[in-house]
Amino acid sequence: MDEPININWPKQLSRVDYAFQPIVNIHTGNTFGFEALLRCHSKAGFSSIDQLFDTAYNQGLLHQVDLFLRKKALKKFAGFKKNNPIKLFYNLDNRLFDSMDYAPGNTISILDTHGYSQDDICFEISEKHQFHDNQDASNIIAAYRSQGFKIAVDDCGTGFSGLQLIYYTEPDYIKIDRFFVQNLENDPKKRLVVSTLVNFAHLMGSLVLAEGVETLEEYVQCKEIGCDMIQGYFIQRPTRKIEQLKLRYKMIAELSRADRRNGFSQDRSLITGEIKYIKPVFSDCDIITIIDRFRKESDASFFPVLNRYEEPVGVIRNKTFKEYIYSKFGRQLLENPSFGKDITRFITKIPIADIHSSVEKLIEAYTQHNNNEGLIMVDDMKYVGLLSTKALLKLINEKNLTLARNQNPLTRLPGNTMIHEYFSKSLADLSAVFHLLYFDFDNFKPYNDLYGFRSGDRLILMFADQLKKAGISKNRFIGHVGGDDFFMGIKGSTRHDVESEMQQFAKKFKKNAESFYERKSMEKGFILAKDRNGKTRKFPLLTVSIAILELPEALERHCSIEKASQIIAQLKKAAKNSETGISHTSILDSLYMEIKETSPDQNTERTRVKRLIKETVL
Repeated sequence: MDEPININWPKQLSRVDYAFQPIVNIHTGNTFGFEALLRCHSKAGFSSIDQLFDTAYNQGLLHQVDLFLRKKALKKFAGFKKNNPIKLFYNLDNRLFDSMDYAPGNTISILDTHGYSQDDICFEISEKHQFHDNQDASNIIAAYRSQGFKIAVDDCGTGFSGLQLIYYTEPDYIKIDRFFVQNLENDPKKRLVVSTLVNFAHLMGSLVLAEGVETLEEYVQCKEIGCDMIQGYFIQRPTRKIEQLKLRYKMIAELSRADRRNGFSQDRSLITGEIKYIKPVFSDCDIITIIDRFRKESDASFFPVLNRYEEPVGVIRNKTFKEYIYSKFGRQLLENPSFGKDITRFITKIPIADIHSSVEKLIEAYTQHNNNEGLIMVDDMKYVGLLSTKALLKLINEKNLTLARNQNPLTRLPGNTMIHEYFSKSLADLSAVFHLLYFDFDNFKPYNDLYGFRSGDRLILMFADQLKKAGISKNRFIGHVGGDDFFMGIKGSTRHDVESEMQQFAKKFKKNAESFYERKSMEKGFILAKDRNGKTRKFPLLTVSIAILELPEALERHCSIEKASQIIAQLKKAAKNSETGISHTSILDSLYMEIKETSPDQNTERTRVKRLIKETVL
């Protein structure tokens, strides 16, 4: 469609409106900010939002149009924000910096008019349009940052120049595009890309925001990968009615509480104990005040730097000032108000990590960044202290000791404590189907009695190795209950695939176990050994029985760990009596049978089943 020629810009822009969509902390559900999204462009005479900005750019009016819209968004959002420390994320067109009418310094006066500070604003810069001059754009963005504004790279992954954009902007936030979030749970390549972006962002000291999160499954995956914030329909659709906006979204808080109850944040007590609070300096502080503090605290090599909302900006190092202090006119230069008032040029960004992170995530973030300070730790995006290099090494040691205590000493597989934790998480996690598998050898005692415990241990180790090979996957967990009892958890597979795999698994074990017998016993297919009553009789060669309990996706599991364990015990008995050695049921089928057996009255039975299904389906 052709661009409009005769445009009364003030009149037509007065017809557009803004909707706002929340950006929330992925761990707490507290609102971090809202993105301003342009609406009603058709009322202004434009076929699309892109056409509006393209027309303004081509007419050399992009900056003036943007200022008009900026005022409109800020004025409307002020009605909700008031005195709350909530950020407004505002989209900037990259071409703004090339626009013929561009002039810096207008934003601060707009903010003052509506009661904002620079810390309240985050400018989003998209990959949609490439910078004509990267260095000029970098200087302009640096000027925004020096005034206290935050910078976000929007739609990360949609353009091929994205890494250049991240390089030049050094953003505070990186927003991962909806394309990579959609169907994340079923796409290993997307998970790899998002995981890499998250690690890269944290390495640079940036926080990660996942855009377009629409389902529980996408939320869970984003949280597991390590995203810091989320935005999308799963939280709230964009709304033009500011009275519908909230400071906290309880659904996310409830999901996080369920995670903590079921052991998802078991590392937090370890991490909290090692965080050291170092008194910070603030970004509006002048350089001479900081130098004087370094002089008084001679042992300090750096201080964390925060903005007015206690959000970390980076660190400021003592050594940064040495070239000024020891130069002939360095002190005078630093005392110069035009130079010494702005400390942003002396700030260095280092990795920021959330207090809810796992020890593994913290180690990963630290090892990829070459710094001596450690990690800045935040809770709900607010500074809580630092994890030093020494503290991180201690955490690794504590984690390894805890792991060793919870491992089976023979196979080095996770033991009962970790199996119990996985069991709890599986019952609580509704984002995917889970299969809980219990393995038990058949005729192991007579083998042990005949060949001795050392041979029995070797056979157990052989089975453990086979199980490890089958369990090499992010979506699998294996454990050793004790003796010849083992456990496996599988996330995201179908009943047919699990059963088929386990049939092949059992056949392979049976064949491998034959090599642990003498040739005569192998040829006969049995051994002679005493039973529990002391009588000698024939026992078949070793096989394995497998009990499989399915936990359906998106269904509440009104079932305790004890009840699920009882169901598995019944399945194990059924497996030992079956031809295949495998017994499989869904937890819903088991509960249905229990209702049926305890409700002789058919009408009562139907009522209870209907109630169960109604309570179960989300």
